[in-house]
Amino acid sequence: MDRLDSTLRDVFGYKDFRGFQRGVIEHLVAGGDALVLMPTGGGKSLTYQIPALLRPGVGIVVSPLIALMADQVAALEELGVRAAALNSTLGAAEAAEVERRMRAGAIDLVYVAPERLLTERCLRLLADLQAGPGIALFAIDEAHCVSQWGHDFRPDYGALAVLRDRFAGVPRIALTATADVPTRREIAERLLVEPRVFVASFDRPNIRYRVVEKHEPREQLLRFIRDEHPGEAGIAYCLARRTVDEVARFLADHGVHALRYHAGMEPAARAENQSRFQREEGCVIVATIAFGMGIDKPDVRFVAHLDMPKSIEGYFQETGRAGRDGLPADAWMAYGLADVVQQRRLIDQSDAEESYKRLTGAKLDSMLALAEAADCRRARLLAYFGEASAPCGNCDNCLAPPALRDATEDARKLLSTIYRCQQASGVGFAATHMIDVLRGKATDKVERFGHGKLSTFGIGADRSEAEWRRLLRQLVAQHLVEVDYDHFNVLRLADASRAVLRGERRIELRMQVREPRRRVAKYGRAVAVEGLDDAAEAIFLRLREWRAGVAREHGVPAYVVFHDGTLRAIAQQRPRSHDALGQIAGIGAAKLERYGAAVLDLVGAPDRRLTEEDEIEQGRPDEGAQRDA
Repeated sequence: MDRLDSTLRDVFGYKDFRGFQRGVIEHLVAGGDALVLMPTGGGKSLTYQIPALLRPGVGIVVSPLIALMADQVAALEELGVRAAALNSTLGAAEAAEVERRMRAGAIDLVYVAPERLLTERCLRLLADLQAGPGIALFAIDEAHCVSQWGHDFRPDYGALAVLRDRFAGVPRIALTATADVPTRREIAERLLVEPRVFVASFDRPNIRYRVVEKHEPREQLLRFIRDEHPGEAGIAYCLARRTVDEVARFLADHGVHALRYHAGMEPAARAENQSRFQREEGCVIVATIAFGMGIDKPDVRFVAHLDMPKSIEGYFQETGRAGRDGLPADAWMAYGLADVVQQRRLIDQSDAEESYKRLTGAKLDSMLALAEAADCRRARLLAYFGEASAPCGNCDNCLAPPALRDATEDARKLLSTIYRCQQASGVGFAATHMIDVLRGKATDKVERFGHGKLSTFGIGADRSEAEWRRLLRQLVAQHLVEVDYDHFNVLRLADASRAVLRGERRIELRMQVREPRRRVAKYGRAVAVEGLDDAAEAIFLRLREWRAGVAREHGVPAYVVFHDGTLRAIAQQRPRSHDALGQIAGIGAAKLERYGAAVLDLVGAPDRRLTEEDEIEQGRPDEGAQRDA
């Protein structure tokens, strides 16, 4: 117990464990298997890093992203932990040196990709370790990748069962931020033996969830960044590679430090942009969902979606990359009818089995319900993962509750128009034409098909095109209207629409509301300096500038040196000695020794090398003694 607490304090710089971290660590140290579900930023890494240091042998961490291993290793080395990566980026001599150090027990933690671990060479290395210095544990990160029905399935993860079969005496921990109950069961069955399951709250209270109606998505995103996150890091997700290129170029042309990332880029360019995003402050990366798993950047202030994700699991994982430092962050999504159509088309046109299509369709329906919700989005999100929650007060629907109107009559008008147009012409029509008929627009197409003579022509003139599209989106989401993707996206009535036409089913529609905006602080750093007084803000900015120089010198991301949260605490508390500085969360013994003098100099401490006791002895008034006197 003493070693556990001292390791947390001296190596990682924290006084207390969060949530069930201690329970997981004690269970692993004792040799048990564990399945850990904890949201991104919740402190998953500590649950295997500390046991790896406390148990004899080398800790093996299976991680799916080679590109991020270097940063993870660098972060541990900054803490004084002996760490290495074993992957395809190493030359033969470098890999042989890592293997030599492992066999000699000179490394505490090694990160390895699943593909590498499954090679016969690596399995022989593990056998040598077991016979020599020992294997402390196996940590399998992003464990949801083992699920064949999941959103990130990777075949190599299923083969990791070899660790259970060949190294039965070594404890295993499987970690993920997103897994529903069936996925949890699959992880346990494939990778673990009688694991103890630890499930944290899925809530990320510092993230504000918002969905806005999509009309000019690039311009909407630009306004969102300029108004609320100028000069701050963020991720913008798009479904198509071409959209990624267009949005990144648009943002860059309008003064945003934006980069792009998708699988169609040259690997070297893709890796360079990912590295720049990790290391450069205030960078926005526009990407497909190929980007992000394992992203360890704590100061991402927003995640934006310009296209709707296909599942709540995917949405939760992607938005969870914001605000890992615990400071306020935004999950912002622009959503429209085209998103519904596009996602349903992808499902229907895939070559997958029907059972998979049904499951994917059900997951999409849950995502649609979240996007269309008029009540608390956080409560709905948590309910999906089986967690009850009261209204959060920090999503768009809580901050600016939308009014609902009875749209049943309008729905009947729209459904009747779809029916009558098809009956009159023998063919179906797409959304734009239906809305033109409803609103009484005498277009060439309306005249050509004679739809100006229909009884429904013009009966919806009192509603705008945007209002009709909003209603149509709701009807498609509720499976009352179907879209024929193979025939020019024409609309057809679903069987369920009859209940609406007969007046047996009510349709409610949310009214459009103005987006709530957060106050933006000066210097374009809305979150980082919010709540600091002028003196503390000046110290914080000096510390950030110093940190950037240290990071460039060491070739690591700035957050590897210190998180923003640690710099804020230093600026607020203004420690005057090494002892006082060492009490701040995130400053362990190695970082205190390496950076203490420089930090205290920037804070303006009078004598940087004195301990608190030394200062008292040399005449600094002791406030506690004065109170006692």
